[in-house]
Amino acid sequence: MEWRSEPRGNGSVVEGIGIAKRSGKKVEEKACVPDFLLLRFSQMNEVFRYRSRSLNAEDIAGLRGLIAQNPTASRRKLSSIVCEAWGWRQSNGALCDMVCRSLMLALHRAGHIELPEKRQSPHNFLAKRGKPATDFDVDQSPIECALQALPPLILRQVRRTAEDGLFNGLIERFHYLGYTQPVGEHLKHIVFAGARPVACLGWSSIPWHIGPRDKFIGWSLAVRRQNLHLAAYNTRFLILPWVRVKHLASRILGLAMRSISADWQRAYNHPVYYLESFVDTERFAGTCYKAANWICLGQTTGRGIKDKKHIVSLSRKDVLGYPLSKDFRSKLCGGKLP
Repeated sequence: MEWRSEPRGNGSVVEGIGIAKRSGKKVEEKACVPDFLLLRFSQMNEVFRYRSRSLNAEDIAGLRGLIAQNPTASRRKLSSIVCEAWGWRQSNGALCDMVCRSLMLALHRAGHIELPEKRQSPHNFLAKRGKPATDFDVDQSPIECALQALPPLILRQVRRTAEDGLFNGLIERFHYLGYTQPVGEHLKHIVFAGARPVACLGWSSIPWHIGPRDKFIGWSLAVRRQNLHLAAYNTRFLILPWVRVKHLASRILGLAMRSISADWQRAYNHPVYYLESFVDTERFAGTCYKAANWICLGQTTGRGIKDKKHIVSLSRKDVLGYPLSKDFRSKLCGGKLP
């Protein structure tokens, strides 16, 4: 079963840069999707399919057995037990219990397993997340000078730091797409010139399937499923509106390209070997990406992930890629993994 997805976009507001709007479909993150070999799922004698994975009768029988062995466990506890039994963990070691609960609920509703009665419905703060605060105190006096005249640029990863809210607020207030909570693994960079913020970059998991990229990398469906987490997608790129400095955008991309893999390693216990972005050519030219040596690999189909009638309903976007190492293909196509 092949999935086709339209890329999420960052709709960059930098002059000459453009990333398309997100299609609205959550993109599957590898870290919380069961590994094909690890869980021993099999496409033979398929009984149930979940997130492009096939469960056979033996898989479902094993789940029933775990539930029977823990008759007093809640649904939350059962999800942890199943994750432990299957070794189902994210790259940073955390259990994939939320996705496991979704899988078990789908099986329960389909009549394949019997879950215990739901004991409580905790408030989902993520589902009802409010808009980021935009009343931050930031110096907005104009910065207009040559690149060489700027104070030293410092790129700082701010997710889960005291400056996380500042990133969200800057994107919400000054980016025309506003702030959207990323899905799966993601990082946030703020770029400072001295003590003043001048730009923001957002990164997340890459879309499940993009034809030009998959052809460029050369990975198979099974390998892509296993290694999708080893690449990152630039979801937002914002130069703050009071900053007017030529060539700043491409310089910032260069800083990010040199640090992103190490930042990902610190956050998620694995590096990334490839970066991806998309340019809506009806709106932007993608100049700074080209100046930073990103490669144009082709275009998206313009159909989106929900398309079933092969109708072009979205603008086509240039697919841009940037390998972070010379041996990126061997890393992404089944080489020695971290």
